[in-house]
Amino acid sequence: MSPGGLERSDRGIGRADGALSGRQPKAVQSALLVLEAVALAGTGVTAKEIADRLGMPSATTYRLLNLLVADGYIVRLPDLSGFSLGPRMGVLIDAAVSPTVCTAAREVLAELRLSVRFGVHLFYFTNTSVRLADSDDEYPPPVDESVLNHHLHACAVGKLLLAEKRDIDTLLTFPLHSLTGRTLTSRSVLVQQLHEIRDQELATQVGELTEDSACVAVPVRSATGALVAAVAMSARADQEQLLIRQVPVLRECAARLSPLLA
Repeated sequence: MSPGGLERSDRGIGRADGALSGRQPKAVQSALLVLEAVALAGTGVTAKEIADRLGMPSATTYRLLNLLVADGYIVRLPDLSGFSLGPRMGVLIDAAVSPTVCTAAREVLAELRLSVRFGVHLFYFTNTSVRLADSDDEYPPPVDESVLNHHLHACAVGKLLLAEKRDIDTLLTFPLHSLTGRTLTSRSVLVQQLHEIRDQELATQVGELTEDSACVAVPVRSATGALVAAVAMSARADQEQLLIRQVPVLRECAARLSPLLA
């Protein structure tokens, strides 16, 4: 592939019209090879080392590295000595790895489930998303994980994650999408609610995710205060007050889970 041809293909990688030219798949494959080479070589690998490893022309390697850096999949080290994996790779890894919960934590959750007639669920947090780690089979969540992550503003566990962020615009797309007539779509009102969630260490949703669902969630934090998980309790929207009464029990459960999950 000539340098000119690769450059045209590189520009086409990000096209939004959904059309692929005959050369673009090869450019995508080459970019993935570069990404894999950085992952295998580890922090500090140089462009020359990548080119030598792949048998790829230096000019081609530099162009692909620049593309991957621009999109956040690779980062240049501060001293410019080489490259390492970037923050967007963390998102891919988090999505690919299934959450695991230790036996002791599952026993704590099972004990709580036996004492209430609501759904009890454990969620893990990544930097950008929520992951359903342990679901209540008898009373499952009202929607699946992908819906929660596309509507963090409409679910209790999503609001806990948003409350940790200085800039919620990195996780949300405005205007906010309304799932029901009660879904919060005002940015200013959401910001105020997130301040309250941060102060109270408690998030709720009633009829915001689905019209007939309600949920309360409390954070599970590490010894240093980092948000690592959430215990959530779900029920019907007309059981809102009954759920609120369970908050002390949820907090106790979160405290027991903290040393097991952190």
